[in-house]
Amino acid sequence: MDNSFRHSAGFGKRMEYNIVGQMLMEGIDCYLPLVDDHGVDCVVKKSDGTYIEIQIKARSTEVTAGDAALFAAITHELTPNFYFVFVSERLGKMWILSSEEFLKECSTNKNGKNAGKRSIWFNGNKWNPVTNQKEEYAFPKYEKYEEKDFSRFH
Repeated sequence: MDNSFRHSAGFGKRMEYNIVGQMLMEGIDCYLPLVDDHGVDCVVKKSDGTYIEIQIKARSTEVTAGDAALFAAITHELTPNFYFVFVSERLGKMWILSSEEFLKECSTNKNGKNAGKRSIWFNGNKWNPVTNQKEEYAFPKYEKYEEKDFSRFH
């Protein structure tokens, strides 16, 4: 039975639960909205009693070669206490950016059906003459946002 559509359709939701599970294991208080119509996948209560909103974006190993960490067509305006968690399964990397950091680093589409929406591309591609294939790598300029845990949310 071919489950490829089922896998791709549910990948984002499975990754959201995976990331929330990791945050819970770190002792972070997480709350999941019943409706996702504001781009908020998780609300976190910090130890000082304040709340932050988090949107989780993930790319699977099965995305088009070269697009392992391309996150496109994102609707977003500056929002206080808002964070993005970007995950590339193929690169094995996670980046966490505040709303302000995201807006500083992203590109805004100027025309077409996604005009006004935002994109960020954490990876580049280079040709490997030994394997005779294109290989993906994480851009070094985004290393400052790479995280192994969720300490930014504590």
